[in-house]
Amino acid sequence: MRVLILGAGFGGLELSTMLSEALGEDAEVTLVDKGDSFVFGYSKLDVMFGRTNADAVKLPYAALAKPGVRLLKERITAIDPQARRVRTDAGTHEADALVIALGADYDLDATPGLAKHGNEFYSVAGAERLAELLPSFRDGHAVIGVCGAPFKCPPAPSETALLLHDHLTGLGVREDCEITFTIPLSTPVPPSPETSRALEAAFAEREIKFLPGRRIASLDAEEVTLDDGTKLPFDLFLGVPKHCAPEVVVQSGLTDGEAYVPVDSRTLKTRYEGVYAVGDCAQVGVPKAGVFAEGAARVVAEQLIAQARGEGDADGYQGQGSCYIEFGSGRVGRVDVDFLSGPQPTGAFRAPSAALVAEKEQFGSSRRARWF
Repeated sequence: MRVLILGAGFGGLELSTMLSEALGEDAEVTLVDKGDSFVFGYSKLDVMFGRTNADAVKLPYAALAKPGVRLLKERITAIDPQARRVRTDAGTHEADALVIALGADYDLDATPGLAKHGNEFYSVAGAERLAELLPSFRDGHAVIGVCGAPFKCPPAPSETALLLHDHLTGLGVREDCEITFTIPLSTPVPPSPETSRALEAAFAEREIKFLPGRRIASLDAEEVTLDDGTKLPFDLFLGVPKHCAPEVVVQSGLTDGEAYVPVDSRTLKTRYEGVYAVGDCAQVGVPKAGVFAEGAARVVAEQLIAQARGEGDADGYQGQGSCYIEFGSGRVGRVDVDFLSGPQPTGAFRAPSAALVAEKEQFGSSRRARWF
């Protein structure tokens, strides 16, 4: 079975690893990504706030060596899901099973003025720019805003607000600065009221103004306009750009008129035979976060392994995952969410603790060891 995986993020790395572990040299997996390295999403906050630098958080794909897996650095130019054929800037690839794991792209132009007057912190490059800019921000109004939903890692903007408070406190200028945080969601973490209450209490304790249920509509040189018409003057804007499916995925017809690729939420199958989609590019009903891409990839891997061995169907995707949340002051909390196994999404909160700081580090180190 020839398996072609597009994208070497959480989904692509976990899927290729499982296939290699189960099938060895018989796996015949081709993993395609245009980048040189993998970066955990939470590492961008470490870069932005000067805890580390971008080179230190990059895991080079050149270090990936697994039986039955070849990784190609190529840019995808066209996808034919009917034929399971993919064209890149280096050639053409065909497969028996095609897995789309290309994530979500950022559309800065969808929010007028964002590219010119704001700063995004969801890319490594954006985090690097802010690492240079933040030390010079010592007075004025900082606005942290989300330009559209859904967006990757829903707790990340909340973490940014709390870490910005710590940063300004460390500089001794917090009293000279105002922080406002606005988000399109009704609460910071809608599936978990307890987590949301804890975050809102943390905002209140730090005098961070929280404006839920409002999206950034536009920016000019001096103020942000929200989608309800509210104007917020700002001196520093930290934004989460509107997300979208990669253009090559849209052009392939895989999105079928939707924002992302529709899939069966249990099997991750698209409407095309032998074609799956996992992670941020897929429309599943779970958050756009690495842990959910990883979980979906496991389900696809189990199905492909069962097919290769002539076994029965694998278990379906449950939409469960845990997200670590930086609460500032060196504390980390966790929310365990379940989106698909019950009648409605649920989330259980674990309060910030030193144990969860260590657990978050173990989360990253275990995957570094497993994938690389």
